[in-house]
Amino acid sequence: MSQTKGNYSFDEKLLPQAEMLEEKKSKRSLCIGIPKETNKHENRIILTPQAVEQLCEDGHQIAIESGAGIKSKWKDIDYTKAGAIIKSRSEIYKSEIILKVSPFNEEEIKLLSGNQLLISALHFNTQTLQKINKLKQKKITASAIELMKDANGYNSFIQTMNEISGIMAVNTANELISNSDIGKGILLGGITGIPAAKVIIIGAGTAGEYAARTAIGFGAQVKIFDSSIHKLQNLKTKLGIQLFTSVLQKKVIIKALKTADVVIGALEDTTDENNIIISEKMISSIKKGSVIIDLNIDSASCFASSKITNLGNPYFKKHDIIHYCVPNIASKSPKTASIALSNSMFPILKKISYEKSTPNIIRNIVEIRNGTFIYEGILTNERLAKKFNIDYKDIDLLSAIF
Repeated sequence: MSQTKGNYSFDEKLLPQAEMLEEKKSKRSLCIGIPKETNKHENRIILTPQAVEQLCEDGHQIAIESGAGIKSKWKDIDYTKAGAIIKSRSEIYKSEIILKVSPFNEEEIKLLSGNQLLISALHFNTQTLQKINKLKQKKITASAIELMKDANGYNSFIQTMNEISGIMAVNTANELISNSDIGKGILLGGITGIPAAKVIIIGAGTAGEYAARTAIGFGAQVKIFDSSIHKLQNLKTKLGIQLFTSVLQKKVIIKALKTADVVIGALEDTTDENNIIISEKMISSIKKGSVIIDLNIDSASCFASSKITNLGNPYFKKHDIIHYCVPNIASKSPKTASIALSNSMFPILKKISYEKSTPNIIRNIVEIRNGTFIYEGILTNERLAKKFNIDYKDIDLLSAIF
């Protein structure tokens, strides 16, 4: 059958199969709810007014809670002009799809009507068995943005948040170490006649790269450690400068720590809870007044002395070392971070609109499938199952059955 597409005619029989499927797939209207973040230290919002406008133009319904974008410098009127409707908190939690940045807490889970799709961060170290069980009881499908890898293993959420986190880690370290009431009262970058501060970065992935770029920009001396020679070589090539790099050899790390002013934990693979690389003894050897920035605190820290903090009370001292362990450090730059989150979320929502049911969403959208840790009330994440000693089912097997 001959059809017209734009200024060109084509024969449907000659189309590749994937394109034929795309032509025949029809869109549906999504009912999306965006509540105000209850975590007072979370400043980001997951969709910008620009993304909302495009979604509304495509026929989707966006309900947003009053004040949800205020910390990211967007007012309610910015969203209503884009086509969103301001609704009450209880109404928003009845939406088919609910989008948040921070993980759902127990009070928010109580408001859910059930059989919904939730998309938010997971923050493995903040999860409790009670929350998991309540999500299961309501037959929720929950997908974590930090797990949403595409078919090539790429996660745009993590990529952009790691870029921001790496920059913010060095900026924060400079704030702390230059403050004589908190740190040493020194600058990261040296000036004439005064040597630069020494920065150690554990991890040569995206966060490590952007931390290194920023620290070098300050004029600091930078040393980078990672278990992957490939990542270290790749980073040296990207930065285009002579850079001290080393694999994670204990003796080399110990020697470097003794002269360090700042140590940044920025490992990429944080799926292993037994991830401690810097022991308490090693930390106690660091110069007093130095700073540790833990970018892995929400998943699996590499520092034995770390514990979760927040933007309201971001650091503590142990062994006379300043520990900054905020899991959402990117939230210190909320507008930039929100735009980055929105840029990643928008195309996924477009994909969801072409699927008629939750099983189809899981089967056909690889990012959602990889991010899902609860599927229609069934736990599908092995790491959570081990943490709480409960059963789980493989998501690929489940999506094939349903």
